[in-house]
Amino acid sequence: MAKLMWVLFFSAFALLGHAKEAVLVAKDPVLDARMVRITSELRCLVCQNQTIADSHAALAVDLRNQVMEQLQQGQSDQQIIDYMTARYGDFVLYRPPLKASTVVLWFGPGLLLLISLAALFVVLRRRSRLPPEAFDPDEPETPGPAAPRH
Repeated sequence: MAKLMWVLFFSAFALLGHAKEAVLVAKDPVLDARMVRITSELRCLVCQNQTIADSHAALAVDLRNQVMEQLQQGQSDQQIIDYMTARYGDFVLYRPPLKASTVVLWFGPGLLLLISLAALFVVLRRRSRLPPEAFDPDEPETPGPAAPRH
């Protein structure tokens, strides 16, 4: 019986690991909707591909608190986004604007894909041009004639 009590006791602590912080909810539903909209447009700076609305990282919680404070101070959505962009750069925007400093963010993945496909095409084309006897996967590798020593 004592073992069962210890198991239940430690199981309760294991469940605490799954606890999450409460989402800030404004008393005003309009303010709450604005909060959700703004935090869905801002990227969590420590998470992989998550908005601060979705992230449970400590920094995301702090950023959500900042957004809520600024909303309660009466700032517009654009003023809050401009503040976050000025502080953290365009990377904080989940959809950064297309400009010289963000070209790599927009076109880098597509460019890497095109380069990879071109390299694959070149390799496959070179292999198809090899004569069939140049490489036979079933034939065991035999060493060639030894070079004469001088």
